[in-house]
Amino acid sequence: MVRAYEVRLLLQAILYFLICLAATTAGGISGVGGGVIIKPVLDAVSGMGVATVSFLSGCTVLAMTATSMLRSRGGSVHVEKRRGTLLAVGAAVGGILGKEIFELVRATGGVTVDIVQQIMMILLTVGVFIYTLNRPKIKTKDVQNAFACTVIGLTLGLVSAFLGIGGGPINLAVLYYFFSMDSKTAALNSLYVILFSQAASFINTLVRGTVPEFDWLVLIAMCVGGVLGGILGRSISAKLTNKGVDRLFLVIMAVITVISCYNLAMCFV
Repeated sequence: MVRAYEVRLLLQAILYFLICLAATTAGGISGVGGGVIIKPVLDAVSGMGVATVSFLSGCTVLAMTATSMLRSRGGSVHVEKRRGTLLAVGAAVGGILGKEIFELVRATGGVTVDIVQQIMMILLTVGVFIYTLNRPKIKTKDVQNAFACTVIGLTLGLVSAFLGIGGGPINLAVLYYFFSMDSKTAALNSLYVILFSQAASFINTLVRGTVPEFDWLVLIAMCVGGVLGGILGRSISAKLTNKGVDRLFLVIMAVITVISCYNLAMCFV
């Protein structure tokens, strides 16, 4: 019996490693981070609780974004130091607030938190998909005000931490619209914001003592996948055009919308 459990756990770890490797590679290229892919896929296939999936996904995205930031040094695309840092600091505060709201909703019991997450995911991904398709026709802003940048970052961090996804899709739409960034610049700044929000959310989870039960082998496998995905993602991104990044982003949004719709339907089965 013990042997069978160990084999099953090893196979799960390998599967989750492959999922995280693919998700964070795509996320590193497009700027979505990977959590927006990992979270709904694990919701669909893992059988783990929503808190465990969110925690493992968050750890993986944290490992991936840290790797991506290190890999981006010396590259042709850079983080906007002033606005990017203001957004990131706001996202860190938002990450803590989002985690608190998540815990409050989860305390209601049942599948409420899962349903809320799936509905929000569907609305966000569909909205961002439509915006991206119509992006060339939409006049963008160029926000410079420090307070406005921080508030925008706080909102991004709050949403991403609550959903346990890293916030990639909404980050990109916001960076396109409010800061007039091109696709590759927005992708890198999005990863920078995600790094801060996920780090804050992770630290808050440790401090509060709300770390869910999980298997260490699964966590290690997922984080290794995240690190390798961060390395591959930055390498591939350097070879792509802005148009190529946009195409990948649209494909990711379409896939996530379908998976989230499936997960929402399963909540009522």
